[in-house]
Amino acid sequence: MPAQDSRSPRPPSITTEVRSTPLSLDECVAAVSAPAAGGIAVFLGTVREQDDDQAVDRLEYAAHPSAEAELARVAAAVAADVPVVALAAQHRVGELAIGDIAVVVAASAAHRGEAFTACRRLIDDLKATVPIWKHQMFTDGQAEWVGSP
Repeated sequence: MPAQDSRSPRPPSITTEVRSTPLSLDECVAAVSAPAAGGIAVFLGTVREQDDDQAVDRLEYAAHPSAEAELARVAAAVAADVPVVALAAQHRVGELAIGDIAVVVAASAAHRGEAFTACRRLIDDLKATVPIWKHQMFTDGQAEWVGSP
């Protein structure tokens, strides 16, 4: 049974994308904005300069061809379990520099609690199951893959 707010007759809006161009916080917020939304929660993931004790120079994200479909499936599963108005998720692929936005997720709901819950679940499930892998290049010349099979 879809977890839809009983006061909202519409099914949740879901917008997902995996792309090589810069991501937009504004696009994701616009995608989840609606008159029925009393709260919007957003998570923004950026490329950090350090991972554990190693200085990061840059990184590259690679995605399996099924990544977009899997991201849409993950978002639909969250919408089925949490009473949201809308969900949006964008993930970047390609080479990124320190400070670049790697992922944006947003959730809107009638109340803030549901928005926070859906946003947290969307980013956690995305990271756990969507086949997108990070190749970190360190300043000392070493490199490692994170999350690859």
